[in-house]
Amino acid sequence: MATPFQRLQAIDALRGLVMLIMMVDHVRETFYLHHQVPDPMLIPGTDEPLFFSRMVAHLCAPVFVLLTGLSTYLYQHKHNSIQMTREFLIKRGLFLVFLELIVINFAWTAQFPPDVVYLQVIWAIGFSMIALSAVIGLPKKWLWLLSLVVIFGHNLLDTISFADIPIMHQLWLILHERGWIEFGEVIRFRTSYPVLPWIGVIILGYCIGTSVFGDSTSVQKRNRTLLTFGMVSIALFVVLRLANIYGDQAWLMMPTLSETFMSFMNLTKYPPSLLFILWNVGIGLVLLVMLQKIETKSWIKPLVVIGSVPMFFYIVHLYVLKLLYVFAVQQFGMTHGEYFGVNDVSTLWFIAIALSILLYPLMRAFAKFKHGNKHITILKYL
Repeated sequence: MATPFQRLQAIDALRGLVMLIMMVDHVRETFYLHHQVPDPMLIPGTDEPLFFSRMVAHLCAPVFVLLTGLSTYLYQHKHNSIQMTREFLIKRGLFLVFLELIVINFAWTAQFPPDVVYLQVIWAIGFSMIALSAVIGLPKKWLWLLSLVVIFGHNLLDTISFADIPIMHQLWLILHERGWIEFGEVIRFRTSYPVLPWIGVIILGYCIGTSVFGDSTSVQKRNRTLLTFGMVSIALFVVLRLANIYGDQAWLMMPTLSETFMSFMNLTKYPPSLLFILWNVGIGLVLLVMLQKIETKSWIKPLVVIGSVPMFFYIVHLYVLKLLYVFAVQQFGMTHGEYFGVNDVSTLWFIAIALSILLYPLMRAFAKFKHGNKHITILKYL
């Protein structure tokens, strides 16, 4: 019987996979801004390749937050200490918030000090880790209830607004509503990732860990349970989406079958709707089971390597993209109004694949250094 710590390769492989998919979306946000898409997307006028590239990228944040919760349980199980786990969550959560505010925001804006700070996925993960640290001591049934209430119930809060109460409004923008927090003319914060639904997802990942990754659970039973969770999540998505009454904006019958399918799959990410979470978490869990079956294959190793150093990959690829964009502007100027951009979505995939190949040796070297120097504390956060 395998222990939970022999199964980490599949988790790292899934992290690596979503990091590479994320690369495609960040290339889009660098070289395709002249065709920026809103959230949710507008079906008329959005080409199918752009729609489906963005739709695939929706997988990244839910899977990464879910795996953060699951990995938290594995850390707790390894050290057999809630207190150590709580301290680790707080320290790493604060570290991620710091990275978002200083290091990652600069990669997007190239301004220091900035006049705009974008609170994006790393901020949401860090905040969610701090929130998870406050509840991991609760009984398992209460954690399950809390995660499901947040995930299934947060869309009931969509119509609530505190626009007339400034302090509550700013808190609400952090928790549930995408918007701007302004401090005079000095600095503005964009709450791109309101954190409440993500807190539900990270707690769900932790609960799945407690239910599936125990010492007495065989690999076969664990995979069956994970697959069941994934398929139930996908089935609930389909049923609720067909009902078309709750969990996201309604889908519409469109002039073509393709556009109708696009409308059906056009889900809200900011903040993530119930249906967005159900679909992407379900797909993520199915992928985790599939990767478990092939995790020892040699061609999976690059995913495992990248997934073992996700924060390092995240930071490096953002700065590489910024440098490439600056170089392209210097060489070719603005090709699409106020932006330099490419003409086709397929080019975005080509750039992402090329960068992934070029960055892999650096990731492999850093992973080797990280795993060979576990006494260097800062490395565990990268």
